Amino acid sequence: MADPEETGTNPVNEPLDLVRLSLNEVVFVKLRGDRELQGRLHAYDSHCNLVLGEVEETIYVFEDEEESENVKTIKKQSEMLFVRGDSVVLISPTQ
Repeated sequence: MADPEETGTNPVNEPLDLVRLSLNEVVFVKLRGDRELQGRLHAYDSHCNLVLGEVEETIYVFEDEEESENVKTIKKQSEMLFVRGDSVVLISPTQ
């Protein structure tokens, strides 16, 4: 069987090609500052700037108390969101 890389049929030649395959699909994005996003990927660029639609943002707030650490979860909904690429840690398709 022929190797996809030799025949040129491999759709993934560089890391951002994986992001390209997720266009118009729902993706999970982990951001700096204990934030996570889940939404439909509309656009991206080489800096990992993202445009997401139908976004659910989850913010984790860690409250330090002497006896226990409580984690407070805040959820926000946005119709459209621009994400600056330098805050992106991970982009993953959700299924």
